Amino acid sequence: MITDLKKKEFYQALLERNTEYEGSFFVGVKSTGVFCRPTCPARKPKFENCEFFFTPQEALLASFRPCKRCSPLSHPNQVSELVQKLVQAVEENPEKKWREKDFREFSVDESTARRQFKKRFGMTFVLYARARRMGLAMKEIRSGKAVIDAQLHTGYESGSGFRDAFSRIMGETPTSVQENRILTVSWLDTRMGPMIAIADETDLYLLEFVDRRGLEREVEILRNKTKAAIIPGKTEAIQSIERELDLYFKGELTEFKTPIKWLGTPFQKMVWAKLREIPFGETRTYSEMACEIGKPTSTRAVAGANGANQIALVVPCHRVIRSDGTLGGYGGGIARKKWLIDLEGKGE
Repeated sequence: MITDLKKKEFYQALLERNTEYEGSFFVGVKSTGVFCRPTCPARKPKFENCEFFFTPQEALLASFRPCKRCSPLSHPNQVSELVQKLVQAVEENPEKKWREKDFREFSVDESTARRQFKKRFGMTFVLYARARRMGLAMKEIRSGKAVIDAQLHTGYESGSGFRDAFSRIMGETPTSVQENRILTVSWLDTRMGPMIAIADETDLYLLEFVDRRGLEREVEILRNKTKAAIIPGKTEAIQSIERELDLYFKGELTEFKTPIKWLGTPFQKMVWAKLREIPFGETRTYSEMACEIGKPTSTRAVAGANGANQIALVVPCHRVIRSDGTLGGYGGGIARKKWLIDLEGKGE
């Protein structure tokens, strides 16, 4: 989380084009929709129009595209021709889902692309492309605007790129789902980073960190199970969880009351219900969870159900650790899991 003090420090470095900060942060400019490196030669934006990020992935997921003037994805070390070629391909078709045959058409070795992107950006090419695609879909979610109103605001000559990306991830647009079920999605800024919430008027269906690996797949599963399209907006359930998250991160809430809707197998629902019984400030091991549901030999299945949870924090899968005391996996990242356990352990 970037503090207000750190934002001011970064903004001063941006104004001064301070080369010492190269690689330390990236700045997203709300008025242009691009993200830049600290020494970008473009005219400096106002502070209120800036968002700061530690990594390119964070900027991409927040809907910003790379600046053409300072090329933040090719500095400070010039990237290979292969990486430049693939970055350009993503920008030309940002809603594209890359598959093995696509690499062959570009005469590119998939493993080479993965390795070079990982070395240069700290993420694979597929993850980069996903972040760009998700960023487009997240753009209007953040502002809460209706999909039908998205036109030139994506930074492209038409709104088709955004609409295609949004429909691929969130479902059909409102103009084509008049008689179908509709759920609402909203962007929530939290102390631990942005999250998205999906709900109907009364119940919460999904709550995840935006940078969670597999989020796109989670949304697709939700769409298929509910047969619903998902549009930007806010419902009573989303407003409720937004208030509760604020109190939770302030250390003023230990139990969430927002109604939730579980879409899983009977076994998964049993595990999720037991997760909600773990007291605030305590943890359980996977084997202990298996014993508590009366299935002591199902430790691996319990871990699978834990990982399939789509309602972070409210269903506290972060409170489950390995038998040796290590944290194990967490969709939101191990650093977040440790922070959450520490927060609850300290009660602050």
